[in-house]
Amino acid sequence: MTTATETLEPPRTSVGVLGWLKKNLFSTWYNTLLTFFMLWVIWAGGSALLSWVLTTARWEVITANARLFLVGAYPPDQVWRVWLVVVIVSLLFGLSGGVWGGTIRTFTMSLAVGYAALIALSFLVFPLSEGFVWLFANLVILLVTYALARDRKTWQRWMIPLWLLAFGVTIVLLHGFAKSEWLPEVSTTRWGGLLLTFMLSIVSIVMSFPLGVLLALGRRSKMPVVRLFCILYIELVRGVPLVTILYMTQIMLPLFLPGDVRIDNVVRAMAGMTLFAAAYLAENVRGGLQAIPEGQIEAALAVGLNNALVILFIVLPQALRMVIPAIVGLFIALFKDTTLVMIVGLVDLLGVGRSVLAQPEFMGLQIEVYIFIATIFFIFSYAMSFASYRLEQALGVGKR
Repeated sequence: MTTATETLEPPRTSVGVLGWLKKNLFSTWYNTLLTFFMLWVIWAGGSALLSWVLTTARWEVITANARLFLVGAYPPDQVWRVWLVVVIVSLLFGLSGGVWGGTIRTFTMSLAVGYAALIALSFLVFPLSEGFVWLFANLVILLVTYALARDRKTWQRWMIPLWLLAFGVTIVLLHGFAKSEWLPEVSTTRWGGLLLTFMLSIVSIVMSFPLGVLLALGRRSKMPVVRLFCILYIELVRGVPLVTILYMTQIMLPLFLPGDVRIDNVVRAMAGMTLFAAAYLAENVRGGLQAIPEGQIEAALAVGLNNALVILFIVLPQALRMVIPAIVGLFIALFKDTTLVMIVGLVDLLGVGRSVLAQPEFMGLQIEVYIFIATIFFIFSYAMSFASYRLEQALGVGKR
């Protein structure tokens, strides 16, 4: 005879690795067959790919053109300026990880692991080269600044101004000054490779965010002129492909400017991508704004807050929190869309790859070059996706 205690006792299940395997991979006979089939596919495909990567592929096309892939036609004697920008970023990431902790600390440690992997790879391919020294210095700076700033909450108010200042310093360092011997001018037409890809994507992402938020608020404005302008802008830009915007900024815009006014090609590309991304981001933010209950707005107005404070402190934080996945997805797409600037004459990472394939000694190595470029885009796209996931966890998105 069973007692009440025995009746209420939950069924015992296997625990540990064997229990997980049995539950997820070998729970039924068809699940077991599917597991063995997929293991065979992974083994066959993975072993063939690994054999090609280690024995057949000619990776000298990458190692011989490493500088081109990184900075394009940037003057070799001025590449130290690019490395100095990386040092500044490492320093700020170390400080931010120590001061803010949480998700930022995870990113800081991930960056440290990435530096360590690049150092190991650089040592195998280019032992004790300039790149190896700079990478090692960045790793040391990242770890030291993280240790110095850890749990120093009083430094929090300085971090955002430092990041904004670093953005301006980066532009000055990379561009330089005319007739300067110490920091000579390097025209943006000589920026290329991964450097140009990063600059286009970072500037477009940073500048499109506030513009997109303003457009979303303007579309919901009670002023007819503002609302109509925002609606026309958003619908017009979203109705044409990005390549059309790039052609307009590169070819048609100079026709409307005075003869003595010339805007740099890279600046025009940044402006076109910013305007394009802002229209899509505005619609994402508008979706978040519409999800805010009207009762919260009425309650905030009832306690004496004006419309600006209600939007700034009540509505926008909740709306942006809701649409984090959509915004990050847009930023990832924008990062990959930087390859379109090749059509208007700019040499980004993909453009460098195509120019390298034109070298007589490396003709026919398309697979190696495009796999390398695809790997770079995958790494940074996955990093942004992972950052979005951690931010959603930290903010409790989707949880009540």
